[in-house]
Amino acid sequence: MKTLRLVGLAGLFLLVPTLAACGNNGDDSAATEETTAVAEAPQRIISMSATATEMLFAIGAGDRVIAVDNFSNFPSATESLEKLDAYQPNIEAISALNPDLVIISYDPGNLVEQLTTLSIPVFNAGAVANLDAAYAQIEQLGALTGQLAEAVQVSGAMQTAIAEIVDGVTKVDPPLTYFYELDPTPYTVTSNTFIGGVMALMGLANIADGVEEGNDYPQLSAEIIVEKNPDIIFLADTKCCAQSAETVAARDGWGGLQAVSLGSIVALDDDIASRWGPRLVDLVRVVAEAITSLLAKS
Repeated sequence: MKTLRLVGLAGLFLLVPTLAACGNNGDDSAATEETTAVAEAPQRIISMSATATEMLFAIGAGDRVIAVDNFSNFPSATESLEKLDAYQPNIEAISALNPDLVIISYDPGNLVEQLTTLSIPVFNAGAVANLDAAYAQIEQLGALTGQLAEAVQVSGAMQTAIAEIVDGVTKVDPPLTYFYELDPTPYTVTSNTFIGGVMALMGLANIADGVEEGNDYPQLSAEIIVEKNPDIIFLADTKCCAQSAETVAARDGWGGLQAVSLGSIVALDDDIASRWGPRLVDLVRVVAEAITSLLAKS
């Protein structure tokens, strides 16, 4: 499959490399930007987004990152960086670090307005709606940091790897069904979300679709999950909530689920599953392996 490179989109940001973006509430939507110009690539970057942090290091701009949010834990180089509160950012602490670019994924407490008042450039690397937007965001960060060529290489490698994995997955009719667990309550996602779109590429059908119209992050009842009886259960709450195949099987009424009886409960890395950066390839590979394993048992 031909690799799609979004150089044209990223190149736009070479002319306006600093962006003060509108607030984003964390939904799967592209950020809306208001642009101002900056003469040189930033040398003191603060990343308030764990996804953006991974992107910056992947494209070779990590040596210019001086601080990150308290969720940024990859790569290991982030361990030595100063940590800032992602949910309640301290404007004084940020300003004291003298950044020439702050990257956010949403706007908590009017952070953008406060930073703009202090003439500190901001870029909103907001949650994306699809894979193309994820690739574009990597290239946008590349353009912002003077690492465009490296960013194009990273996004291109991701596209090639994901396309190869997806092409290698056997799609069946009717499609295999899945339940994607965000937490044990249990909240989930529909196919209208970023992660749901990735799963759809793999030929999977989401049991949450249509359950609660207008809500792409519904909380499903145990009764609905038992009724839908998914073929695969993906757990994106293994770190946060200590969930596992054993805890799922022990839930009332869940022991008889097809996914439980077939051993098709997939423990995901919460961090990788919630970010749309370079490690997305790892998530796609895990999903593909789960599908292949299940089909081998059929």
